[in-house]
Amino acid sequence: MDINVGYIATVFFVSIGSIILHELAHGLMALALGDQTARLSGRLTLNPLKHIDPVMSIIVPVFLALIGAPVFGGAKPVPINTRNLRGGEWGFALVALAGPLMNIILAFIFFLIGYLSGNLGIIEGTGSLGMVPNACGMICSTGMLLNIGFAMFNIIPIPPLDGSRVLYALAPEKVQDFMRQLEQYGIIVIYLLIVFCGTFFTQFITTGRSVIIDFFCWIVGAH
Repeated sequence: MDINVGYIATVFFVSIGSIILHELAHGLMALALGDQTARLSGRLTLNPLKHIDPVMSIIVPVFLALIGAPVFGGAKPVPINTRNLRGGEWGFALVALAGPLMNIILAFIFFLIGYLSGNLGIIEGTGSLGMVPNACGMICSTGMLLNIGFAMFNIIPIPPLDGSRVLYALAPEKVQDFMRQLEQYGIIVIYLLIVFCGTFFTQFITTGRSVIIDFFCWIVGAH
């Protein structure tokens, strides 16, 4: 297997930076809605050691990069006390959505830098996005795709992923009770799903990635 060291290093460093900002977004939104738990727990920081989960933040993204699959991952959940949040379950949903939204913003920034610098663009006659084979093109492409992958993975409605917090706000009480029970084993369930249902994650992220990139292209008038 040929290993592109530059690409793997880019995945590693962009993953760490993106995860930090993702978790900061959660914590800052919670703070804005009245909960200081993240701040008091030391999670409103740029220190990666406070946010990194060794498996989801490093091993999973790097492994997926090595095998050429769409890259996704996660971090240690930011502690939130929902009793302190204005808006109850809907406040919690806003806190949860802040993380994936940050990833989409980061993805668009990478896209915009690549597009405006001429290192990302539409491949004529195909309608698909391509990159110039240089360092800037690789960083912009990797940063964009990785952040979209993070956002798509985290909106899956399985506790403790961010999408489950939105489902909490919408679901009836019986479903919420089941989700609370599932949350005790949620991270184990996620690991098992990654191992045994990798094709689903790949297809889900690939489909979402195409939609989001098309939206980015529409914003800049590239379509």
